[in-house]
Amino acid sequence: MLYLQAMEYKDPEIAKVAKTLRDKYKKLEDKRAILRTPEIGALYERIKTLPAGKVRAEFGREVNELKAELEQLVRKSRTSNIEHRTSIDVTAPFDVNTPLDERPQLLTADQGSRHPLTAEQEIILDIFSRMGFTAVESLELDDDYHMFGSLNFPPDHPARDDYDSFVTDEGLIAPAHTSTMQNRVLKQYKSNLESDQPIAVVIPGRTFRNEDVDTTHEHTLYQLEGIYVDKGIHAGHLMATLKAFLEEYYEKQIEIKTQPFYFPFTEPSFEFAISCPFCGRAGCQICKQTGWIELLGCGLIHPNVLKEAGVDPAQYTGFAWGLGTMRLVMMKYGIEDIRHFQSGNLKFLRQFS
Repeated sequence: MLYLQAMEYKDPEIAKVAKTLRDKYKKLEDKRAILRTPEIGALYERIKTLPAGKVRAEFGREVNELKAELEQLVRKSRTSNIEHRTSIDVTAPFDVNTPLDERPQLLTADQGSRHPLTAEQEIILDIFSRMGFTAVESLELDDDYHMFGSLNFPPDHPARDDYDSFVTDEGLIAPAHTSTMQNRVLKQYKSNLESDQPIAVVIPGRTFRNEDVDTTHEHTLYQLEGIYVDKGIHAGHLMATLKAFLEEYYEKQIEIKTQPFYFPFTEPSFEFAISCPFCGRAGCQICKQTGWIELLGCGLIHPNVLKEAGVDPAQYTGFAWGLGTMRLVMMKYGIEDIRHFQSGNLKFLRQFS
């Protein structure tokens, strides 16, 4: 423990208080407490009682010097403690060869719980598994070809501007949609078609967009892509598949409706809406009194996308959709702010544990 050489004070009252405070400082566990002692406050109050002039000025100067001495003691104490602390590698809290009784006491798994998005994604994937779909995880860093080129985005096409994407210095892209996996999945499962089996895949993944964050917008999102390809597939199969899934997920009958839209990778393309599962189309806060909720984009896979993956569009057709998992869960539980999911707010998370 470090101590500075004690200063000498001419005024006997200040000298006496200085000795008292130095002795007290040695015994204090929290050294900062010395700056809050009543003796210092009493000395400052004493200044007011002295006659104006040289006596008051000299007394006040020594009181300030005493306070400065104590502050310097506290600073030196902090520096000394820091110098004697051992560094901690937060990426490796203990060596794998460290005996069990010498390892840090970490929280066991039973002290935590699954994140609501993780739990709901398992439910979603289970439903699609029972419907015959295989799950393939999406990538979190991709290239321009899979983000745009393989999905029928011509170079300099204005549709590219709809995706305000994060790009690395090397030119790699943080995917703005799980559709970046379409080309890979079609190529990977193309052999299914040759053996008269469909390509039926769902792709959960994390996507990233340069968004202004608010109650309904996030820069990091969770999506679920769906792909189905076989002979004779049409829009009716798409609508029936999505309706069956949503009724199973929300555990109630729903109505659906679509309207034309545009995506470069589907033709025709649709915006897909469902009757509000909370009010039965009567109108409520969640559906903004319309009775309908726009849920996702979908359509029949564009022939150019099939062709790019080596699938003959004259022989096979298919459909695809992109679903926001976070929005699906928000609707299920009436969550009002998308930012809750990634806030780390334990009060919010413990509702689902």
